[in-house]
Amino acid sequence: MKEGKHMLRRFMVYYSPHRRLFAIDFGCAVVVGILELGFPLAVQWFIDDLLPRGDWQTVTWVSIGLLALYMLSTSLQYVVNYWGHKLGINIETDMRQQLFQHVQKQSFRFFDNTKTGHVMSRITNDLFDIGEFAHHGPEDIFIAIMTFVGAFWIMLTINVKLALVAIFVVPFLIWLITYCNIKMNKAWKEMYGNIAEVNARVEDSVSGVRVVQSFTNENYEIERFTRDNKLFRRSKIRAYKVMSFSSSGIYMMTRLIVLAVLVYGAWLSFSGELTYGELVGFVLYINVLFKPIDKISALLEMYPKGMAGFKRFTDLLDQHPDIHDREGAVAVTSLKGDIRFDHVTFGYDEYKNVLQNVSLSIRPGETVAFVGPSGAGKTTICSLIPRFYDVSEGAISIDGIDIRDMTKESLRQQIGIVQQDVFLFTGTLRENIAYGKLGATEEEIVEAARRANLESLIESLPFGYETQIGERGLKLSGGQKQRIALARMFLKNPPILILDEATSALDTETESIIQAAIAELSKGRTTLVIAHRLATIRKADRIVVVTEDGIAEDGTHEELLQRNGIFANLHRVQYEQS
Repeated sequence: MKEGKHMLRRFMVYYSPHRRLFAIDFGCAVVVGILELGFPLAVQWFIDDLLPRGDWQTVTWVSIGLLALYMLSTSLQYVVNYWGHKLGINIETDMRQQLFQHVQKQSFRFFDNTKTGHVMSRITNDLFDIGEFAHHGPEDIFIAIMTFVGAFWIMLTINVKLALVAIFVVPFLIWLITYCNIKMNKAWKEMYGNIAEVNARVEDSVSGVRVVQSFTNENYEIERFTRDNKLFRRSKIRAYKVMSFSSSGIYMMTRLIVLAVLVYGAWLSFSGELTYGELVGFVLYINVLFKPIDKISALLEMYPKGMAGFKRFTDLLDQHPDIHDREGAVAVTSLKGDIRFDHVTFGYDEYKNVLQNVSLSIRPGETVAFVGPSGAGKTTICSLIPRFYDVSEGAISIDGIDIRDMTKESLRQQIGIVQQDVFLFTGTLRENIAYGKLGATEEEIVEAARRANLESLIESLPFGYETQIGERGLKLSGGQKQRIALARMFLKNPPILILDEATSALDTETESIIQAAIAELSKGRTTLVIAHRLATIRKADRIVVVTEDGIAEDGTHEELLQRNGIFANLHRVQYEQS
């Protein structure tokens, strides 16, 4: 109960930016509700007073007046329907925008532990029903109470006995609606969880379709999707079963009471206690009385769906990024690249440390290569520098400033990263190069492409810079993607450069082209290179050998060969293989 109130309070905050639109919608809805209460009285007066008098002129003028009121009511209902839905859509859009911005600020640890499909589901599907609930929620509750109380009060003034007969079924209706609401809340929550699984399955299968087809595992993926899809179907059918039971029960109860009022009202008319006009007005008021109950019933069908989606929305919103700016963090404008690791310990979870008490110094403008077995922590060292993760113990400083005392944005603006698996966005070649510096001029883009050795590729493409590269750059080779990534770095022009196995998956000819571009890019920058192929790091100023026990060796290429240690052994093995 407390959680429900808390959720509603959080939900109501989203009306604040749209107060004016809400006031117009709500005001029009109130007027429509008042007019709804007045129409049966007009009909009763029409039958009991105007018809017996036989004054056709008065009847005509009253009819014209009623027509004018109907037209006014119709206009107001248009405003309520259109502007009310606009209000709901605005709130839904605000929530979706807020959630996307929140996800963009999350750290790598969040994405390590969260399925992409689940995030997509929270941003899209979970908010579909929020707009409807935002429109109908406060408005329908107020109008329903106002209409119900007003209709019952007028019915009491017409005939107390008949009013008590009409109200008899209301407690049973309230019980039915409450019972079904609890059941539906559970069902919709389950449904949203299942659709998130379906989305995650689709995301995995479509993104990895080349792997799926290369292993001929299409049927396996179809079976897994079918299983998740059936779970979603079952939970949705269960929700609609409860909903159907609720609406059928309400329909039956309301129709029984209309029948009872007709029969008892007819008896009262025969007895002279009720005029025909009052009986007709009373029957019309029965519909007015139960219309709020229908509205509340519809609202309670909407409420579990809306709140289930809103709960999942707030759950994600409440996951605060574990990487954030310290109070008083400074925005650095330029760094030389003097990097120091001071007794750094780090683990991706609390059970095992990847790095243990690591100390390391890298001088400004120096090129340092990291080699060693997979899983030893080479990529981890380079991921800690831009604060994709925060150290568990110790500290990392650049130019004597702890990186946690710098703002995340300014720190990452000073660092460029080129990975083995380059991610390109759907769009043109120009847009992907310009991602390194949004708003780059034509001259800057062309110069960056030239320095990354992209000229021959661009000349060979049918539309040059305007060529669509396909989703994630699927129309390009690995070497072409790497050159685009390097062109981005030339545009960004950071003082610190991290190359994470940037040439390990390329053929020898392409690798030599990329190496030439990297050599050009590395000039005057502090460069960290993660490499498996030792031939690519011969010209590095220093080579650091990383093992599971930490930094095992540190020196130049020649020094490490002369030591005849781990690096010399790795070099010998690779040389023999080649």
